Amino acid sequence: MYSLLFKFYTKFEKLNFFSLKKYIVLFLLLIANRSLGQNGSIFDVARKGSLAEIELAYKNDSEIINAIDDNKSSVLLLACYRGNTDVALFLADKVKDINYNSGMGTAVMAAVMSGNITILQKLIACKANLDLSDSNGKTALIYATFFNKNEIVKVLLQAGASKQQKDGDNRTALDYATLNKNTELIILLTDNLKN
Repeated sequence: MYSLLFKFYTKFEKLNFFSLKKYIVLFLLLIANRSLGQNGSIFDVARKGSLAEIELAYKNDSEIINAIDDNKSSVLLLACYRGNTDVALFLADKVKDINYNSGMGTAVMAAVMSGNITILQKLIACKANLDLSDSNGKTALIYATFFNKNEIVKVLLQAGASKQQKDGDNRTALDYATLNKNTELIILLTDNLKN
């Protein structure tokens, strides 16, 4: 790295302003590329990185966005869970499997947990399956209801999420709304119960 800096510095004195600007940009891209050289770093970008960082990683290796970490989390799942909107929106229509299920959940469930309606709406627009369940049998709608996320429940219902699905405890979203004494959700979930 230091030899690279030395080469850059020695050329610096001979460059005009526009050439210098080009070299600085290339140098910064090189540094960013090295920081994303390992799959582990892409997960940090998913959690807290910027749109520019994920775009650069994708440009350098379009398959890196489909990586799975040691905890079985995908890049999209982490971006959704952390509410990293720009990164999640970028990934949503580019990943190979928008419905990837880690066992602990899907990107839709992660968007529900983060409370990010913008990400959730993008996943819905990309035809994500709203009715997949995690290893406990819980769906995105059940989680949204359990945590009293009324606006998210409305979005899920409008997109066609199933009200009838039961979790591993044999409970539906309506059962959790009733347990939580959430009148608004009880009304939403009993209205047109066919779905």
